[in-house]
Amino acid sequence: MKLRVKFNKKNYLKYISHLDLMRLFQRSFNRAEIPVEYSKGFNPQPRFSIASPLSLGIESQEEYMDIELVEEIDIDDFKDKMNKVLPKDVQIIEAAYPKDKDAIAAMISWALYEIRFEISEDMEVEEVQQKIDTWLDRDEILISRLRKKRKKKVMQEENIRDSIGKLRCLGKEDGEIIVEALLKTGEQGNLRPFDFVEALNRDNDLHIIMDSISLKRLGLFIEKGKDIYRPL
Repeated sequence: MKLRVKFNKKNYLKYISHLDLMRLFQRSFNRAEIPVEYSKGFNPQPRFSIASPLSLGIESQEEYMDIELVEEIDIDDFKDKMNKVLPKDVQIIEAAYPKDKDAIAAMISWALYEIRFEISEDMEVEEVQQKIDTWLDRDEILISRLRKKRKKKVMQEENIRDSIGKLRCLGKEDGEIIVEALLKTGEQGNLRPFDFVEALNRDNDLHIIMDSISLKRLGLFIEKGKDIYRPL
């Protein structure tokens, strides 16, 4: 019995690692007495998985995980019990029993981010958007990445244009430019938001103050054909 869960991760808890987040949920399942199914073998582990793990320091409004349960439980009871034992900055938002059999980690294709940054030169929102539109007209946007080749790590160029979906400048607030970006994530390709911002700054002379960058993941999406939609 699979339960699909939406949760958030915000404020100071954006600095805990993915491994620590897994441990947090494992302890919380035990404390809330959730009937999670365990793997077989010498060292049984609770059977649950989190889709598209966040990098350290990124806040999120919507994360997803699949939990294998021994038996069906009431969803409202699950939410209440879990939220009582979880810290206030990681809370269950929604849960449902999905009809699909696919693992959530294999289904996610896109992530929507809110990116805030300061720039060292005065620039209006319209000018930033114009630069973005011109940039997206390119066939190639190249970045360099370390890749494993046999037993060595080598620097390779990669075209990330197809990994960038919707991209728009939302406005300016307290001296910060706010950009919303839909970026590829998951098993079919992954564009890290920090790599994206570095390329955006490099190619468009935005003069971003890199230490001022703050990132928030607003949602994760499944892509089927021409449709993009949330898992819940």
